[in-house]
Formats: sequence, C-alpha cells, structure tokens
Amino acid sequence: MSPRLALFDLDNTLVDRAAAHRRWVERLVADHGLGPGAVEWLIAEDGDGLTPKDRYFAAVKTRFDLRESTEELWARYRTEKPALITPDPTIRAGLTRLRERGWRIGIVTNGREDTQVATIMHAGLSGLVDGWAVSGAEGIRKPATELFAIAASRCGADLSLGGWMIGDSAEADVGGGRAAGLRTIWIDRGRIWRGGDAPNRIRPDATAAIESLLAET
Repeated sequence: MSPRLALFDLDNTLVDRAAAHRRWVERLVADHGLGPGAVEWLIAEDGDGLTPKDRYFAAVKTRFDLRESTEELWARYRTEKPALITPDPTIRAGLTRLRERGWRIGIVTNGREDTQVATIMHAGLSGLVDGWAVSGAEGIRKPATELFAIAASRCGADLSLGGWMIGDSAEADVGGGRAAGLRTIWIDRGRIWRGGDAPNRIRPDATAAIESLLAET
C-alpha cells in the first residue's frame, strides 16, 4: 500500500507569518523612530505577504525616507524575519502523529529559498517533514502543478496516487492542489470562502486540518 501524502503550505499555515512580520515591523519602527501609524501602514502595505518584496521595500524607503537602499531593507528582512518565527508545539505534535501513522509530509511554498528554508529551520519543522519544494529554488510558483510534483517526489510519494494539499491561499493552495489531483483543505484564518470551486474541507488552522487527517487513519 502506498503511503498517504499530505502537502502543506508554509506561511500562515504551518507558521504564523503574520505575527512574525508584525514583530519585524515593530523592530524596524523602533530602530528608526518612525511616527504614529507606521506599524499599521507597514502591515497594510505588505498585503499579507502578497505585495512583491521589491515593490514593498521601495515603498517603505520612500514613505519614511530611510537611508537604507531597497536592496538593503530586503536583505535585512530576509535575515531577521525567519528568526522571529515562533515554533508551534501543537503543529509539531500533529505532524509527528501523522508520520507515526504512515503519512508522508511535505511543504510546498512560494518565496525565496534562503528565507523559506530559514523559516522551516527556525520553526523546527525540518525534522518533521519528508521534503519540501520552494518556488525560488525551482523557478516555479504555486499554483503551477510542477511544484507540487517536486514536493511529492522528495517525500517519496507518487503525486498521481493523490493526497491532500493544506493551505490558506484559495488560488495557490486550493486551486493549485486541485489541479495537481489532490484533495484540499483551506485554512480560513477567520475568512469566508469567496473562491471558485470549494475545497474539500475548510478548517480554521493547521492544527484542525491535521486532526481531520488523523481522523481518517
């Protein structure tokens, strides 16, 4: 019998990217003595991580007339933000239980390789998954199905046999996962589904998603 496969998104699924970004923003504001409202502007401009980073840091530099270049701000972010990730013991425990029950577990994430691998390491996830695929390393971004296939292969699983994709993006995770032949769980983070075809399941967070998979085994 082939192993069951569960692929997970990273940011705001296995790790609380929003909280880490807020901590980084608060540090930047404190270091530069930026004025009232700076934190909320910086968080809004980030667009929950969807604003391209070159555009984001160019806007930050212009808005606050910072001495650092756009490239220097981005480099600082890539170095500092992953270290602000707080490991989640409930997620770590859930992944451990999945593997104990024979699941193969992978991570499929968009982003730069250095930032995303550092995030995996700081979150304490590297020893709990069988492999990962990062868009920046592969030159392919979700929702392209090829990135899911790479992750599955690194987990020692055959994507054609199906599995699950769990993530918070309607397009990248649910749409991409479905196109790759996977069943999907959308992490709603308090949102209402407004995409196209609904995911197979909706759960508030990764812990609840893991519990729903464990219920099958």
